[in-house]
Amino acid sequence: MLSVLLLGFSASRAAAAPAPVSKRIDAFVREELERQKVPGVGIGIVKNGKVLLAKGYGFANLEHQVPVKPETLFQAGSVGKQFTAMAVMLQVEAGKLALADPLTKFFPGAPASWGGITVRHLLNHTAGLPDLEGTLDYRKDYTDEELARFAYTLTLEFAPGSRWSYSNTGYVLLGIIVNRVSGTFYGDVLRDKVFKPAGMTTARIISEADIIPHRADGYRMDKGTLKNQEWVSPSLNTTGDGSMYVSVRDMLAWDAAVQARAILTPESWREILTPAPLTSGATYPYGFGWQLLERAGKPLHQHGGAWQGFTSYFGRYLGEGLSLIVLTNSSAANPSRFAEGLAAIIHPALAPPTLTPIEDREPQVTARVAALLEKAREGTLAPADFAYVRAGFFPGIAKLYQEHLRELGPTGRLVLVERSTLGDDRQYTYLVTFGTKTYQFAVGLAPDDRLASIRMRPR
Repeated sequence: MLSVLLLGFSASRAAAAPAPVSKRIDAFVREELERQKVPGVGIGIVKNGKVLLAKGYGFANLEHQVPVKPETLFQAGSVGKQFTAMAVMLQVEAGKLALADPLTKFFPGAPASWGGITVRHLLNHTAGLPDLEGTLDYRKDYTDEELARFAYTLTLEFAPGSRWSYSNTGYVLLGIIVNRVSGTFYGDVLRDKVFKPAGMTTARIISEADIIPHRADGYRMDKGTLKNQEWVSPSLNTTGDGSMYVSVRDMLAWDAAVQARAILTPESWREILTPAPLTSGATYPYGFGWQLLERAGKPLHQHGGAWQGFTSYFGRYLGEGLSLIVLTNSSAANPSRFAEGLAAIIHPALAPPTLTPIEDREPQVTARVAALLEKAREGTLAPADFAYVRAGFFPGIAKLYQEHLRELGPTGRLVLVERSTLGDDRQYTYLVTFGTKTYQFAVGLAPDDRLASIRMRPR
């Protein structure tokens, strides 16, 4: 019965957007498409259970000038993690695993350091496993066992449960666990137990070999020129960290299923949407494949994704009954910018807050952050400056910071615009000028005052 109801969403939920809003949305999306140099984007908007918009803009394929439509299939990237979480919870409900199960139950060859890692730690990114993205040979096919053995060689970044750090490795392992306990490929579990019941009629795991109607091509930017996406081996396009095709229509159906708390029990949904507990007693705003944030004082559940020439975003503003879907075919695109602009058009109160100076009551922190910024410029940042070193930061990302900061020129004064707490860390955001350019510079400081995170982007 539920699947019949959900399959009928397009007829029962469809409603035309008011003309003025519709025109503003069209104008904004087309302007953002041009500003970001994105070939194509699929947009879905739901308000109070009714579809306001399901529309494509630009091109799914540049060579043949194929337009994007609501049925165009994009790679989901890490938006797919919430579906892997569904596959895991289906196994929990079937009694085939438990969230408290240690990883060594499923990976007996794992190192002793994995002894404290549980399935729950993988789902909410608190396992301490470094990210294997960027460390594998993307042109090589790996078996499940080979991927697991590769993960065994990784040194934990922190004690399981003590911190939060995004890790594709954890979701690759979750896919393998589902393969093993279900006795079938996790993608088949999704097809039969999630996609079909939800009415996601074209969602599927990636395949380069299959003939797939309405599949978009992915693109990347290379020295200011669009190029085709880079090739990835078939096996690495079937892992549990986000190897899916979805259309706007599929995601509209998924939004209806999430709203109805379909497929799983209420208890399973509570687990999925519960912030990650840390051993300190604090929590981190991430569930199982969902960021659990706030906007204008009300819940915002969201996730983004990026993979092989595609970027994506799915967000649900619970207080306003608003859901936004953004699917692009450019690795350089920022789908959150589309989503933020759309949210502000529909509900101006949802616009990101304007960053204005606030009282700086901790000048010693600002001085330390300024010193860290200069160390980044000089290339002298060291692992000792960090509470834990994120995989890939040294030497690659540190080198990029150094090159970019040297290119920008002398650093101006740091102006504090935001201070908050995230898990156990204090977060500070500054506006800093480099000549005529202004950037946001944000750092997270762990309880011992060492760096937990560092981010920089143009204002």
